[in-house]
Amino acid sequence: MKVGIISDTHGCLETWQKVFDQYFHDTDLIIHAGDVLYHGPRNAIPAEYNPKQLAEKLNNCPVPIVTACGNCDTEVDGMVLTLPVQSPYTYLMLNGYRIVVTHGHNLSEEAKQDMAKRLKADMFITGHTHVAVMEKIDGIIYLNPGSPGMTKRPDGRGTVAWINENKVEILDIATGQIIVSESLV
Repeated sequence: MKVGIISDTHGCLETWQKVFDQYFHDTDLIIHAGDVLYHGPRNAIPAEYNPKQLAEKLNNCPVPIVTACGNCDTEVDGMVLTLPVQSPYTYLMLNGYRIVVTHGHNLSEEAKQDMAKRLKADMFITGHTHVAVMEKIDGIIYLNPGSPGMTKRPDGRGTVAWINENKVEILDIATGQIIVSESLV
């Protein structure tokens, strides 16, 4: 199974299209960790900001998308998207792996770890920071795929992640370079 993982698209249409065409077109599922359409009140409006057309692309995506609600996602987003974005948590079972997805803006590191252990998660996915991070603690992978178009990485790289067979990898969307990789098993 191949699963695309993305967060913090913030209405960036061209970036979504690039990520989909280059990395996610052949995935079985796409997981979005929130902040789908709105650019957010603290962010500059990106030149490619087009939430209406991004909503159309997501609604017509041939790959199923599941998402958790981010702090910039609102009820009005749910009026233009056919995928549900109102739940702050998504819990998935994929190939026997338990995956918890939340935007993460209201959780401390300790709270994330407590929740992951309580839910017996194999992977805990968040977004919000726009910085890709992956670490394995007590056998649980904690993943933030970063942001493909509104990154806050010091090196300026836009990032996404994927699960490809039994590996979780964070990718630089400009080059396809794997930044970090971790085994699920």
